[in-house]
Amino acid sequence: MARLFALIRKEFLALLRDKASRMVLIGPPLIQLLVFSYAATFDLNNIPFVVINEDPGLAGRQLVARFAGAPAFHQVATLPSTVGMAAMIDRHDALLALHIDRTFTRSLLAGRPAPLQIVIDGRNSNTAAIALSYASDIVLGFNAGWAAAHGSAIAPAVLDVRAWYNPNLLSRWFVVPGIVGLLTFVVTVLVSGLSVVREREAGTFDQIMVTPYRPWEILMAKATPGLVIGSAEAALIVVVAVFWFGVPLIGSLPALALGLELFLISATGIGLMISSLAATQQQGLLGAFLFLVPAIILSGFATPIANMPRAVQYATYINPMRYLMVILRGTFLEGDGVADLISQYWPLALLGIVSMAAATFLAQRRMT
Repeated sequence: MARLFALIRKEFLALLRDKASRMVLIGPPLIQLLVFSYAATFDLNNIPFVVINEDPGLAGRQLVARFAGAPAFHQVATLPSTVGMAAMIDRHDALLALHIDRTFTRSLLAGRPAPLQIVIDGRNSNTAAIALSYASDIVLGFNAGWAAAHGSAIAPAVLDVRAWYNPNLLSRWFVVPGIVGLLTFVVTVLVSGLSVVREREAGTFDQIMVTPYRPWEILMAKATPGLVIGSAEAALIVVVAVFWFGVPLIGSLPALALGLELFLISATGIGLMISSLAATQQQGLLGAFLFLVPAIILSGFATPIANMPRAVQYATYINPMRYLMVILRGTFLEGDGVADLISQYWPLALLGIVSMAAATFLAQRRMT
């Protein structure tokens, strides 16, 4: 037992003596705790909605006031007609549109059910279902209040719900395109993240350094497997998503391919940065996973970025997966083409240039 306790004590001392190990034990868990606690939430507290109230009567204004006064809803616009509603939902300016017919008050006063339409963005089926549940609660509250005030025994307002882009709110249509980016990201970062450090740990990196190859040529050679394997992985998952899971791919294939390649350059650059900083494969694996988990959480893969605190939302702008999620769901569900995704392409290209340049600089510094 004495030998066992001595060995345990030695392991603790070896772990805590190393500065890098102490940082891994303390820093990343605290960061991930904060990221997960604030970002990984399925609660909706800021649902942007647009109002199309064609009813000149009191009931329409009362219903709009209930939505505007609800803590989870935020009215962003009032439109005179349905013209412009589609554009606001397409641009993600509004998650939900409340359309009140011109006969709403008249039907209620006549004791007839009044039609009420809610158009909701169904690209994120989980968010759409939660927002629809909140809206249904408000309408039920309005029904109860109107029935009590006017002695009505029937449901005054009847919801007519339409979910765009995902009519049946199938979670598979939302999740599977995101998995294309998730798995591609993991594979690419791991493959490129171990390329340099594997050579260094095996003792063959010094042999490469004495060859006539320049540092950027060595780095490009090590980046190529990650790009090729990542592209093949992405193509395979897209085929499985369409033909096995039945997720519609109604957008442009060139637009999807361009977005994936720009993303792979960014992911490869990040992996090479990790590989250049790590001294062993174990450190490389640890560094890759410490980066991957927050990047996936902050990408909008599972929870909307709009629900995250403002400071966390700013942090997502340096996450390449944020832009890929928009490209994947835009090409799969919305029918986007290259021109529709320019705003996502140029940040990815910029991140790719910066990450590859940083990886080259770090590799050169380790070589000197």
